[in-house]
Amino acid sequence: MNSKYRIKKSVDTILTDIEGTTTSISFVKDVLFPYIRLNLESYLNENFDRKQCQEDLKFLIDQSKSDFKSLGNQVPLISSDFGNKKELIESAMVNIKWQMDNDRKARPLKQLQGHMWQFAYKNEIVKGHVYEDVVPAFERWISNGFKIYIYSSGSIEAQKLLFSYSDKGNLLKYFCGHFDTNIGLKVEPQSYLNILNSLGKSGEQLLFLTDLVREAEAATQAGLNVCVLKREDNPDKDRQNFDCVSSFDNIEI
Repeated sequence: MNSKYRIKKSVDTILTDIEGTTTSISFVKDVLFPYIRLNLESYLNENFDRKQCQEDLKFLIDQSKSDFKSLGNQVPLISSDFGNKKELIESAMVNIKWQMDNDRKARPLKQLQGHMWQFAYKNEIVKGHVYEDVVPAFERWISNGFKIYIYSSGSIEAQKLLFSYSDKGNLLKYFCGHFDTNIGLKVEPQSYLNILNSLGKSGEQLLFLTDLVREAEAATQAGLNVCVLKREDNPDKDRQNFDCVSSFDNIEI
């Protein structure tokens, strides 16, 4: 692993992942996701009659039907009978937990999770974790003229919540924009081409920071510069031949 990475002169924009890159994987796995599981039933019951919750459930119902057609009986279908609150919620809980157990990135799931986390952040039940080296790096990059964007499988709303209510304060001022799976999956080269197109940039102008080789491969295929993070609390993944650093401190301008 290379201990340092120097940003190429052609780069003027930095696109960074969140989980395992700016934020500990343990925060996501040990704080955010358990919060969903522990509070799912009470949240759905208490918010069932609200428009936002009804829309989330309808979105999940449609997704479960689509998944059932493509994946068959392994998919727990969600009841579409809003007149039977108990049955709908129970079936939704089974489906949601099945999706989480299978690490699904489906938009309806991410939307519901984002709304639940919104409540948790705003009521100071949780604070978003950000590594100590991240904010100083953001300051350096911006002072040197770089623009910073976020690309995560979590919804844009969830991204903004994490950085708005982080343990380093509100960090949204550092970002020029956000991307989620609406632009495409992070393991598909076309997603990065879509980002380049939306920004009006060429691949050589962007540096993508991630902890996952599959994402690094996809971004490389799209022509982006890539540096892979190998955080101390996330050391066991194969980084192959990519340039790697263990901290944003090791990314030089």
